[in-house]
Amino acid sequence: MMADQVLDAKGLNCPLPILRAKKAIKDMTAGQVLEIQATDPGAVKDFEAFCRTTGNEMVDHHMDGGTYVFNIRVN
Repeated sequence: MMADQVLDAKGLNCPLPILRAKKAIKDMTAGQVLEIQATDPGAVKDFEAFCRTTGNEMVDHHMDGGTYVFNIRVN
């Protein structure tokens, strides 16, 4: 999947990946995809909750080596 923007949140702990994602999404338009790369295991639950509360869509998430990769479509 090709993301419109990539956010490198590797090495950051909760809640920094979420805060950075919120900031990035503010500058994006509906339908665009933000890819977030994180190493904090808590990010999985955090981004699921983030999508539920913001109405953005978790297109997919997977592991790439030791990195969690999330693709979120902006609504």
